[in-house]
Amino acid sequence: MKPRIIHFTTVHPRTDTRIRIKEVATLARVWPDEVALFVQDGQGDEVLTEANFFIHDTGPAQSGRLRRMTLGAWRMFRAVRKARPKIAHFHDPELIPWAMLLRLSGIQIIYDVHEDVPAAIQSKSYIKPALRNAVARLMTVIEALVAKLSVAVIPATPSIGQNFPPGESTLVQNFPLLSELLVEDAGPNAGVEPNFAYVGGLSYIRGAVEMVEALTLMPNASAKLQMAGGMPFDLETKLIEMPGWSQVRFHGWAGRPEVANLLAGCRAGLVLFHPEPNHIRAQPNKIFEYMAAGLPVIVSDFPLWREIVEGADCGLMVDPLDPQAIADAMQWILDHPADAEQMGRRGRKAVEQQYNWEAESENLVTLYKTLLS
Repeated sequence: MKPRIIHFTTVHPRTDTRIRIKEVATLARVWPDEVALFVQDGQGDEVLTEANFFIHDTGPAQSGRLRRMTLGAWRMFRAVRKARPKIAHFHDPELIPWAMLLRLSGIQIIYDVHEDVPAAIQSKSYIKPALRNAVARLMTVIEALVAKLSVAVIPATPSIGQNFPPGESTLVQNFPLLSELLVEDAGPNAGVEPNFAYVGGLSYIRGAVEMVEALTLMPNASAKLQMAGGMPFDLETKLIEMPGWSQVRFHGWAGRPEVANLLAGCRAGLVLFHPEPNHIRAQPNKIFEYMAAGLPVIVSDFPLWREIVEGADCGLMVDPLDPQAIADAMQWILDHPADAEQMGRRGRKAVEQQYNWEAESENLVTLYKTLLS
């Protein structure tokens, strides 16, 4: 099978929701057997007959960021160049130099921008603080250059799209699949235990410490926090030492069916990112996933997030740096089950009407039809 379309990444897993479950699967339904996903994890190739695409493993992941960005990226570049697709669609900023080489070799490239990269650099612990402004400015120049060489730039949020000139990008937002996370008869009044959910990557700046501390400040001592996602060792060591950890159920990495079942057993979903530059303008998919599951949300009080949550009247806004404010919001959900259930229903309705992948994917398909015509 010789694919006309290749999505490739050295950072994201082959199970990545945006890349595999949404974008690649959507394109494969329109262009069956012409789409491939190239990854680098050492798990081998995978032919997904029913989904009409295949996964090609370009070898084991490199240990360490520098080796991944050089040796791993070189190996990925050679694999994509050898396959010679019409379109090579990449998802990692560190692959920009290699994507440019693909373009110079005659392959059309698409840059899929998952985050505001210059803003995210301001929070990268592996970059010295004194260098971050300079690195961010350099990244702005590099992104402008790759945008000129690409046949398309696909930002995941409107705010990311503002980093590129008007008319030079196609917005494809990372909204949830309508049918994926909703479990029938789930909701705050459906005999659910006093559980709260956090699903996604865990870190200090994503509010892990504040969420755990908030548990000990709630009048309802039976409340539990169901956490699922990856967590660095130093953070796990810190959380385990906290009194609130006894009220946490840590599930580690969870697949999509497990996430759906976890959310079905919770009263609300938490997204309590710190006010870092990349967070304030971000549009976390987990907010919409909680809404899709029919859960009210408790989120950081950022202007964009307030616009989404208050627009749908589906949750509560708090200061993410204030564990007591977080605890008060969680307790309100438990004390007002009928109101919380209505919030969840309104959030689900907003997803059905506006924030869903089924509608958003039309932008992706329309773009590809233009490029492949």
